[in-house]
Amino acid sequence: MNSHRIAHRLSLLLALAILTASCSGWDPQDSAAMTEEVSQTISRFTGRDPGLQRFFDQAYGYTVFPTVGKGAIGVGGAYGKGQVFEQDRPIGTSKLVQITVGFQWGGQAYSELIFFENKAALDRFKSGDLEFSAQASAVAITLGASATADYENGVAVFTMTKGGLMYEASIGGQSFSFEAY
Repeated sequence: MNSHRIAHRLSLLLALAILTASCSGWDPQDSAAMTEEVSQTISRFTGRDPGLQRFFDQAYGYTVFPTVGKGAIGVGGAYGKGQVFEQDRPIGTSKLVQITVGFQWGGQAYSELIFFENKAALDRFKSGDLEFSAQASAVAITLGASATADYENGVAVFTMTKGGLMYEASIGGQSFSFEAY
């Protein structure tokens, strides 16, 4: 089997996994596992860019998505579950859904952090009023990337690739839901 067919099948499997995951509900028994994943994700981000700690120290709140799965063949989708913090205290969970269209092909997994500069920004997120294009708004974490990053409309977004291969020139956006503990 050639590499194109393998990659095609992998991206289809990833898209199916995203759709399956988006239909499942949050299981409270998964809370301890999520907390551990969130902690490990924060360590990976700050390990790659120690300057990111200033966002954790100064943000009113933040959301951590340990794994977002993304797949596409022309039309793409992504899905992930995360934990929401207000003043360093976990207050609930969130789901991220992303739809994109354009030239794109492949599958990828990544982690995402969203920082809220103030209470108003976090409240917009919790009410479901925060949507944006991830391609336009996110800073990919590399050593020193956070040094020039800043809030835009009270929100700062950082991503870090976990694995996979994605070719894309697409447009789309992310939307979020919030469920309090």
